[in-house]
Amino acid sequence: MDERTLRVEDEHGNEYDYEILFTFTSEKTKKSYVIFKEPGDSEEVFASIYNPDDDEGGNLLPVESDEEWDEIEAKIEKYLDENEE
Repeated sequence: MDERTLRVEDEHGNEYDYEILFTFTSEKTKKSYVIFKEPGDSEEVFASIYNPDDDEGGNLLPVESDEEWDEIEAKIEKYLDENEE
């Protein structure tokens, strides 16, 4: 596993690897977010809150507010525009 891979374990103990696209910390919410997708050609993108100071991997938390989603979607659009080539 490398620094661009996120391994997620579900409630049943199944592990899944995802490709990290980018992370950012919001000035508005002061929370850190990880944006990730399934490896390969998948276009479905996921987002979760994470603690960047947790050296042991920690837990991903769900994004709960519409304000957070609006900011995340704007960041994803900007990322896709910049990496379209």
